[in-house]
Amino acid sequence: MSATPPTRNSNSGILSPRVGAQPYFNAGDVDSKLERERERLRAEDLVDLKKGGVPTETSTWSTAALPILSYCCASILMTVVNKFVVSGAHFSMNFLLLALQSIFCILCVVISKRLGLISFRDFDLEDAKKWFPISFLLVCVIYTGSKSLQFLSIPVYTIFKNLTIILIAYGEVIWFGGAVTRLTLGSFILMVISSIIAAWSDISSTLTVWSNALADPAAIAAHLPPMSHVMGTLNAGYVWMLLNCCATAAYVLTMRKRIKLTNFKDWDSMFYNNLLSIPVLALFSFLVEDWGSENLNRNFPPETRNILLSAIAFSGAAAVFISYTTAWCVRTTSSTTYSMVGALNKLPVAASGMIFFGNPVTPGSVSAVGLGFIAGIVYAVAKNNQVKAEKARAGTSLPMYRKA
Repeated sequence: MSATPPTRNSNSGILSPRVGAQPYFNAGDVDSKLERERERLRAEDLVDLKKGGVPTETSTWSTAALPILSYCCASILMTVVNKFVVSGAHFSMNFLLLALQSIFCILCVVISKRLGLISFRDFDLEDAKKWFPISFLLVCVIYTGSKSLQFLSIPVYTIFKNLTIILIAYGEVIWFGGAVTRLTLGSFILMVISSIIAAWSDISSTLTVWSNALADPAAIAAHLPPMSHVMGTLNAGYVWMLLNCCATAAYVLTMRKRIKLTNFKDWDSMFYNNLLSIPVLALFSFLVEDWGSENLNRNFPPETRNILLSAIAFSGAAAVFISYTTAWCVRTTSSTTYSMVGALNKLPVAASGMIFFGNPVTPGSVSAVGLGFIAGIVYAVAKNNQVKAEKARAGTSLPMYRKA
């Protein structure tokens, strides 16, 4: 029997046994072959680094600053623009809004491909069938997210999005054999506490504003809505937020399984997600939304119609920008730096709601945002430590096998 060295796992870069292999018995032969294999893998990794542009230890802050700032600006712009569009007094056509955003996003992606800026695989019916459940879940995610933003302030929305991390983490424990470390559990506790503080502050601020309005004769004359209506609207926001967290967790966990069937890259996923969601969003819009001229005028008033449509087109382009800046940030820094940036970015996103939409700045809201900020950092550190530990365990042993 001829001895065959181990092969490299394409995902992790470590040595793994061949199928149907048996242990070597010649120790000297094993050592020499493993040494040659290590040299070959080191050479390949060096080529990959040069091709992929992955940063080495000589990377400087000056090269990482631009992609990090671009990613932060893109996420803030996306949140603010979506909040602006759905904050109309009578806005109710969320499905139409999301369909238009997907259309603009597809146009931007296709144009970018034609210009040679990006590349992704052409449309394939079999891939579309495999990916459709993911697109449908994404529709649920973006619809519940838009409804949440419609009823909740940006700081509260941002803080409660942290709860999705907890659902995903325990979903991975159940379905993928993941693990939750003590530090990760500590970050989860901080996330839950920050969410409770945010909800308490939000409800307290709403009650204070409503009580002050009762003392104003002008507000009473303007037919101030009853307290039951105010609290009902607020509760609806939290229900939509809960549904959004569940839908997001289901989307992420299901995509992790499905992506192995299609071997999609980032731009492939974005192209299919938006393309397949358009008919679903359009169908639901025609079925459940009022397309009468009166309702269209309420949702898109003539005096602000051009601004709203421009904002929708911009938000579609911003989705492409977020995908690009995410890949750019990971490529020029590292996945660890990106996760830290995502944690730190929650602070300016929450602050944008206070700046652009006049969300109340109270000790409760500031405390909730600060605690959510800390929770994000703790979680990023915990995940980084977990990844390092897994790599260390994977590198402790090199199984030695030969062909049967």
